[in-house]
Amino acid sequence: MESSRGVIYLARRHGDLSVAFEESDEDRDSLSRLGPVVIVTAADFTVKSAQSPTARSLAFSCRSAHNHAFASPSVPSFTRYRNTFLATADTNHAAPSPAESSGGLARVLGPRIATAVVVGNVIGSGIFLKPGNIAGEAGQFGVIISVWLFGGLLCILGGLCFAELAAMYPRAGGMYVYLREAYGRPVAFLFGWTEVFFGKPASIGALSVAFVGSFSLALGGILSPAAKVLVAIGLIVAMAWVNIVGVLWGGRLQMVVTVVKATFLALVAIVPFILIPFVSEAVDVANYSTTVVPRQTGLAAQVGVVLLAVMWAYNGWHGVTPLAEEVRDPHRNIPWALLAGISILIVLYIAANFAYHGVLSMEEMKQAGDHGAEKMLQSLLGQGGLAAMSAVIMCSTFGAINTNLLQAPRITFAMGRDKVFFRSLGTVHATFRTPAMAIVVMAVMAIALVLAVAVAKHLVADNGVGKDVGTVAATADYAESATPQQLLPTVIASLKNDSIFSLLTNFVIFSASIFYMFGVLAVIVLRFRRPDVPRPYRTWGYPVVPVLFLVVYVWFMRQVYLTNPLEAKTGLAFIVLGVPVFLAYRVFSRQAKSPDEDLPSKVS
Repeated sequence: MESSRGVIYLARRHGDLSVAFEESDEDRDSLSRLGPVVIVTAADFTVKSAQSPTARSLAFSCRSAHNHAFASPSVPSFTRYRNTFLATADTNHAAPSPAESSGGLARVLGPRIATAVVVGNVIGSGIFLKPGNIAGEAGQFGVIISVWLFGGLLCILGGLCFAELAAMYPRAGGMYVYLREAYGRPVAFLFGWTEVFFGKPASIGALSVAFVGSFSLALGGILSPAAKVLVAIGLIVAMAWVNIVGVLWGGRLQMVVTVVKATFLALVAIVPFILIPFVSEAVDVANYSTTVVPRQTGLAAQVGVVLLAVMWAYNGWHGVTPLAEEVRDPHRNIPWALLAGISILIVLYIAANFAYHGVLSMEEMKQAGDHGAEKMLQSLLGQGGLAAMSAVIMCSTFGAINTNLLQAPRITFAMGRDKVFFRSLGTVHATFRTPAMAIVVMAVMAIALVLAVAVAKHLVADNGVGKDVGTVAATADYAESATPQQLLPTVIASLKNDSIFSLLTNFVIFSASIFYMFGVLAVIVLRFRRPDVPRPYRTWGYPVVPVLFLVVYVWFMRQVYLTNPLEAKTGLAFIVLGVPVFLAYRVFSRQAKSPDEDLPSKVS
């Protein structure tokens, strides 16, 4: 066997098969005969074998370590994706082993951009829409602010663990890679399956509902509950179409959006206190002492439910780790970005909560439901303040929907490359050069989840439709009809008390938390299974930090299962459903095995 090695540079968003060798066009023809393998715009290829690779009698196989250029919304648009590959000349068509093939992305992200990725990936809808619902669950400010701080510290513990994993495996894919290395492909598949078919769609559905809720409120609440659902579905379809035809956000624009969101959140936190000299009642310290009767009885139940909402606001705290290949000095900059980014979020979130509760009483926050932030600014600045806050929430949720539609194709490609699921989900559209199939699947699942929750709320509502699919219902009485009686009382209560937004976000957090636990546990597992793998960064406080994280999360998951059984059982059911899907695909793939099986899918 004769082999040669080269470095291929993939320009962002290029999708045509174009391998530029230094030899001749015959090289390209020899490789392309096996189908679309890699998408290249420039190459530095040096032949190191004695036999010329241009001979048409030789079969070439090429395995690239990373091809998924289109799915990196937080990477600057000028980034070039670098692949090192091994081209093998062999009459038996033997593919190179993974050990023979290595590659990476151009490392262009410094500590500041990496930190901005953490902050920008997290700030979305949670800090604006969750505080009102949290007020109704806990009922007192002391519990609320303590859980916001506790949730942030928990994310820091997780960040310390994920930093070690990212430094060990600085590859695109993040969690999928860590789970595969620690537990094998079946567990990694369950993560990818859950993310693509449940987690991301539920997030997209929740964000679309949040967008429409703020839009309706800014217009004076003109949309009916049913109209909100229809508009949310229309938004999902529109965003999916936009992403399919190739409208992507560059890294610089993502940076600008991050700065805008963080700046506005900081302004929200300080404006009430700045206005104190001019408006005597801007902040009422007595509001911090007001209480309401909480929905949950018992401190443990209150903390568990509030933490469920808080973790949605912090969700995405590990967002820089999938970009580990693009970060300079990842052993130093990734831990720094995680710690600095999460610390910034903790300060912003706690400050925002002091502002919310300083302006509005606990009862007013509870009644505001999903619109606590908007009601707070309306109280200070009138309709102009409400409109401004609604616009920011719409911008934030719009960007978050876009990010969710961009991130999942990384996972689908990795799953296809590992031969654990249909590669069609990781391929790109021939014309638009975007992951059309993956986007369509996520959009369809998002619409299905929004409709399913809306219909379920309709069935348990006292008046047939419910007070508002975008806000928390004021009553928790159980319905008298036959259909709801077939459900558990706690499930009925969840459907009646929680908005569509809250239910969908709870679905996301419960299922995601299971894999966060597996991810942190991977630090311990790999210390034993792969002690020889270089660890440029080691988790501070090991083993106390990962063990403490796991203990807290086990308690947290138990509380969620007891207080939110609908969300917990739905999340578990979807994860478990992935097991027969994985096994069925393995049988299918054996039966449909082809000579080209080891070639990567076409990507852009």
